[in-house]
Parts: sequence; C-alpha cells; structure tokens
Amino acid sequence: MKRTGFFTDERCFWHVTKPHIGPLAIGGWVQPSAGSGTAESPDSKRRLKNLVNFSGLSGRLQNRGARAATREDLLRVHPASYLERFRAMSEADGGEFAADTQASFSKGSYDFACVSSGLAIAAVDAVMRGELDNAYALCRPPGHHCLPDMPMGFCFLANIPIAIRAAQAAHGLRRVAVVDWDVHHGNGTEAIFYDSADVLTISIHQENCYPPGSGGVERRGEGAGEGHNLNVPLLPGGGHEAYVGAMERIVMPALLRYQPELIIIACGYDAGAFDPLARMMLGSNTYRYLIGCMMKIADACCGGRLVAMHEGGYSEAYVPFCGHALLETLADTTSDVVDPVAPFIAMQQPGARFVAFQNMLLDEQAQAAGLKT
Repeated sequence: MKRTGFFTDERCFWHVTKPHIGPLAIGGWVQPSAGSGTAESPDSKRRLKNLVNFSGLSGRLQNRGARAATREDLLRVHPASYLERFRAMSEADGGEFAADTQASFSKGSYDFACVSSGLAIAAVDAVMRGELDNAYALCRPPGHHCLPDMPMGFCFLANIPIAIRAAQAAHGLRRVAVVDWDVHHGNGTEAIFYDSADVLTISIHQENCYPPGSGGVERRGEGAGEGHNLNVPLLPGGGHEAYVGAMERIVMPALLRYQPELIIIACGYDAGAFDPLARMMLGSNTYRYLIGCMMKIADACCGGRLVAMHEGGYSEAYVPFCGHALLETLADTTSDVVDPVAPFIAMQQPGARFVAFQNMLLDEQAQAAGLKT
C-alpha cells in the first residue's frame, strides 16, 4: 500500500452558486428545478467522500485537512484588486462576475475558495516533504478555468497554480508538470503558465466543449514557455481508447522528455459516461488506467511524487465510483466496491474505425509537438 493522503474539508461542500438547472441559469424561459438546481453542486463530491467512508477505503488513507490559503499564497497568482472585489462581494450577499452565470457565488464563498486552495497547497507540501507517497485533494470550488483576474466556469481561485507557486517558494521546484484530464479545457492553468518554462501544462479535453474555441493544438506557449503547453483535443464520444491513445502517444512521452520533479493532476470526472456537461463515455476503469499511467511516470521521473486535485464531474450517481476507483489505485489497494454500470459502458464504446481515426489525429498532434518522428 501507498501512504496516500486524502485532503478534505466540510466547508468546501457549503459553497453554492446561483440556481441553475444543468448549465442554464434559472430565469427567463428556464423553469426552476425541483432538485439542487446547479450542475456544480456539492453532491457529487460529498457522495464520493461518503463512498470512501462507507467502503472502508478511508481507513487505508491518511485523512487530513488544511489551513485556508493565505493572502500571500493567493497573491502569487491573483492581483489584489481581484481578491478584494471577490472578498467584498462574498462578505455581502455574493453575486456574479460580469455576465458569466457559471461564476456566481453565495455569501462566504471567498472563504470556502480559500479553504479549497489550502487543501491543494497542503497536499503538495506533504508529498514534497516526504510525509506521503502521493495525495488527493477534494477541492471545491474547482480552479482550472480561473484566470488571474477573472473567475470562470465554476472556478474562483486557481487552486493548482496557487499550490505550485507555494511549493516553488517552499521547496525550490524547477520543473512541475500539470496533466489536466477534466473534460473541459484547462484554460486558466494554461493562461497562468503560458510563458513559463518551469511548468509544463497538458490538457486532454473534449474538442470545443468548454470554453468554446479554447484548447487548440496550436496553443503551445510563448516566450520562455514555448513548447511547454500541450493541448490534446479529443473527438466527442471517444471513450476509453481515445484516452489510451492520448496517454501513449502524447502525455507520457511529453512527461518523460520534460522530467518533472512533481506531477499534479487536474482530476475531473466529467468525461464519465453519465456526465450532463460532456460526451466522452468513460467508465471508472479508465480512471484506474489514467492514474496508473501517472504513477508509473512519477516513479520514473520524480520519486513517485504525484498529487491529484478534484476538478469537475457532475453526475451525482457516477462520480463516486470513478473517484473511488482512482483512489484505490492511488493507494495501491482494493475494496469490495463494484461499479454496477461498467459492463454497460464497455458495450457502448466506439468501434475500431473510430478508434483508428482518433489515433491518426493523435499521431498528427504528437508529430507537431516533436514527440513522434
């Protein structure tokens, strides 16, 4: 078994957004929902934590909390003007930034977001100090869409960049890799590190899903960051084999070439087969495969130093099974939990012609990135 940290905080589940039904804000022609009323609800995350407890897996993890991120932590990524506006609105009645209804929040959300970033910082720090072999931070609100001065797509603070900058300050890291397999493009992380050579950012996502027009293969970094940003857009419906192709042709070769000292995963489960906000058809076994690939690369490059941070995933029923499978693999253990729909998802996977076409596109991307001759 691995010494795997599981970082959580009840306060993260108390953040709420404006009422939605799926991706649509309530109002106008959109009828109010009888349910929780938002895609980014706490339920999928809370149910993952509850399954980890109910299955007994939590007894094989090192369960930890963390202090909230400090202003100093946040200022390494976000300007003071943005933080002050967010905090002031949060201390009043909440609200929304600009016209992005997916960046709405309630009273207290600034504090909850600081806790979310604090979990990310603490997970990375514990792994870097050698207290843990690897770790998982159940962050909420998520962070990979957040820009330095603007929230976006349910994200208010850039959890991963904040944790990276804190680790660089504390541990002198020179090369960190971020692998983002949330189904939506990690545009915020990309923007923050776009001209940096000390962070390699790789985003695997459904092509043109969110943000529309973002995440093209031509976006490869600039200045010192030239070649240090890789986007891997996949065709909708690609399923398990699309992610195998992306890992084998692009992600793992890029990591081996870069030789990071730490690998961080932006761990979204919204590529799952039942997610309401995407169409990628993954089952829980794909998440076992993905984290297993990253564990092998981390062992080869950086002494196994690997931290996964929770991002998206909006199927309350299925996210717990995907997350539980990933945590079992991360901790090198098993449980009695059985994914009841894994056989059904396996039968829904695309055929050989689709897979061959997707792999041809991935080969073209690998060639453009200098990863295949």
